[in-house]
Amino acid sequence: MKVAFVLGTSTGGTGRHVRMLAAGCAARGVPAEVFGPAQTDRDFGFGAVPGVGFTAVDIADRPRVLRDLAAIGRLRRLLRAWRPDVVHAHGLRAGALTAIAAAFVRPSVYDAGPALIVTVHNAPAAGGVTGAIYRVLELIVARRADSVLCVSADLEQRMRAAGARRVAHAPVPAYPVPALAGVSAPEPARGTTPGPPRKPPVTEAGPARPLVLAVGRLAPQKGFGTLLEAASRWRDIKPEPVLVIVGEGPLEARLKGQAAELHLDARFPGQRDDVPALLAAAAVFVLPSVWEGQPLILQEALRAGVPVVATRVGGIPELTGEDAILVPPGDPDRLADAVHAVLTDPALATRMRQAALDRARTLPTPEEAVASALAEYARAGKSRERKPR
Repeated sequence: MKVAFVLGTSTGGTGRHVRMLAAGCAARGVPAEVFGPAQTDRDFGFGAVPGVGFTAVDIADRPRVLRDLAAIGRLRRLLRAWRPDVVHAHGLRAGALTAIAAAFVRPSVYDAGPALIVTVHNAPAAGGVTGAIYRVLELIVARRADSVLCVSADLEQRMRAAGARRVAHAPVPAYPVPALAGVSAPEPARGTTPGPPRKPPVTEAGPARPLVLAVGRLAPQKGFGTLLEAASRWRDIKPEPVLVIVGEGPLEARLKGQAAELHLDARFPGQRDDVPALLAAAAVFVLPSVWEGQPLILQEALRAGVPVVATRVGGIPELTGEDAILVPPGDPDRLADAVHAVLTDPALATRMRQAALDRARTLPTPEEAVASALAEYARAGKSRERKPR
């Protein structure tokens, strides 16, 4: 079996996941090739993994007609030349472009053509032109893919409604993060844990001042504006908590301005290489996202035994179960109340720390995720062989 992975622009979880799957295939003697933007190889080092090859294909993060047509043509040539048994694309855009390219790879008497598997990692935009485009991408993936894997139950429902012939769950595990100060996690996520070593301390938080920690790309999906509004509502806690939001992104200036307007003691340290140490020091970890699939940082927080407050969206409830406080997205009052409860009730915080550790033991491992993917490849390959030629 030969497996080709296809992905578009990625700055975090998707790139890590593809690297993990490609490395897992290679380690099990399954040749793997990754097709994607050159920047993803620089960020995630696909070509540096033994047994994994990388070829650049310019798949943009937004629709661009001429670039998309060029990407389809390049993918078609690469698939015809490498002749993989399975093509595993990640994301709706990469999946749709790959589906079109694979349709022009003609089968032969000896080769039925590659089976197509697409993992859907994110919810599409709602409404407007962008929403309409992504609806078309959904339909292309649903009609052409042999199997559609989804990172959350709501995405599974969408793809079934779109007519996908097979829909299954895609485990997207994080690597275990030691809950020890100064210990870095393997395979750090871009935009969260990486960064130059020996950065100065983020905060003086400690026994005197509780640390409220959030980590993620400073982008609309993450809901950090709501978190800042919530932080303005817990000033009655003494000593006043320190809010630290780790990450970079397009909303950095806006969020810093909002924090200043609200007179908050909020820190924006950018990318850090010491997120495991920050998790170990945190009094509570907050994930206020508008939508998430299987966020790696949330899994890292659970493994670190940090009390978690998050939004009840996407795949978050599947990850946390009832072992976190979940609130509606975009509701600063409910978010503030949840954080307030954790910070002012030591017994609750202790129970939540133990619950997080217990929940972490049930999370999927990288080995289980690779085994699940290989089983799906084998199933899809057999299904493709049975189709009339």
